Amino acid sequence: MIKLNILILLIFVQLCSFGQQPKVYLWPGNVPGEIESKHEPVTTPDHSRDVIRLTDVTNPAFRVYKPIHENNLGTGIIICPGGGYSILAYNLEGSEIAEWFTKQGITVFVLEYRVPKKQKQALMDIQRAIRIIRNDTIKYGLKGNRIGVMGFSAGGSLSARAAILYSKRSYLPLDQIDSLSCRPNFAMLIYPAYLDQGVERALTPELIVNISTPPMFIFATADDGYSNSALVMATALRDAKVPVELHLMAVGGHGYGLRSGNPAAEKWPEMAKKWLLNLIDGN
Repeated sequence: MIKLNILILLIFVQLCSFGQQPKVYLWPGNVPGEIESKHEPVTTPDHSRDVIRLTDVTNPAFRVYKPIHENNLGTGIIICPGGGYSILAYNLEGSEIAEWFTKQGITVFVLEYRVPKKQKQALMDIQRAIRIIRNDTIKYGLKGNRIGVMGFSAGGSLSARAAILYSKRSYLPLDQIDSLSCRPNFAMLIYPAYLDQGVERALTPELIVNISTPPMFIFATADDGYSNSALVMATALRDAKVPVELHLMAVGGHGYGLRSGNPAAEKWPEMAKKWLLNLIDGN
């Protein structure tokens, strides 16, 4: 009973903390491709592994996590939590990641994209989010060529799609913001999924990589059932002569975020940080 009460308290604290972050809604009027009315996401009753799971997202938004002013590197990352395109593992693959990166001087935007089972709409959401942030670089203290995406599992799929399908018009323009580019300057895919849905587990057909695809950092583990996604994506990027850094550890599984106790979770953040700092030093 005591353990249950402690778990409930921890979840309550986490819900309160992410509720304190500024929230920016993506769509000022009707949400394109959405038939349900706007409402706040639903938190599921499943709190296993101390994970806050959001679903039934009809009014997409992002929460803003800012670094302290003196430490701001002028770089922004839009984070896409995973969850099989059914839920968003908000704290495990969102707010906890954001808090770590803000300590490194990065501004983070945790995206609440549409779920469940709304892959097409999710692409609309991330494209709109990139444009909104690019429109507000002064507000967020960012450089226009330092706005990237990061995703975990299904969020890794969405981030890869954003990085590759940026020239695809997924929705009709609403305002001046939609005249801006939605091409991210870099992408970071952490144990990505659903990128190998081609014939014989080849790269998913819609993902046609070319020299204009932004550079990517990819991390996965060999014992992850989804790790082929990382391999086929890295191969396509290499063949197209797009800068890519791939790390494949032996063990770690899937869905670990950056929580301690998992060897992969304890390794990838520093690797990603090093890659990102090298990238922005060149810009």
